[in-house]
Amino acid sequence: MTVTALATDARTIYLARHGETEWNRIGRWQGATDIPLSDTGRAQARLLAEALRHKRIARVHASHLSRALETAQIIAARLGVPAPAADPRLRERGYGAFEGLTRVECAERYPGVWERYLADRRAVPPGAEPQAEVVERITTAMTEIATAAGAPSGSDAILVISHGGTIRSFIHATVGVIPPPLENGALFRIRFEDGAFVSAEQEQG
Repeated sequence: MTVTALATDARTIYLARHGETEWNRIGRWQGATDIPLSDTGRAQARLLAEALRHKRIARVHASHLSRALETAQIIAARLGVPAPAADPRLRERGYGAFEGLTRVECAERYPGVWERYLADRRAVPPGAEPQAEVVERITTAMTEIATAAGAPSGSDAILVISHGGTIRSFIHATVGVIPPPLENGALFRIRFEDGAFVSAEQEQG
């Protein structure tokens, strides 16, 4: 899938979802709950590092949640770049009452809330983080990462490891198209120019 707002030369940021966890495997909602990578997730991180090997990654940032941070640590080590900087603003959206549940359990325990959520994803469950707050924090963090003193320019790139819901919210806010649910290790190429994110293209494995 390719979604583009404006075709320009830009600083490149690669934005990727973390590797798989056991909760991912069984379909349990994680949100802001800190669930570690599984062995499968670590293998996915190594594969992602290989996909990034010729992308000239100079710096790595990650959500502070362990599944994202370990993914980033594995990649940084394999690429021979400095250890990743952890940023809580890159975390997954908090899903409140849904966290720790499967979708079947959500429907059983919160049938009315679940039906409203399926009809309109802005109708978040009790205790969930509002969509506007997710967009604000991820966009602010990404902008600071892109414009920080000493940020790579030209042919060098930055890697950011985040989470499926947060990445989809950022892409939607940036180019107006929301991607479908993301696989673990899904990778986007983001372009930034003149203080704005101008395009987002999903890299094909």
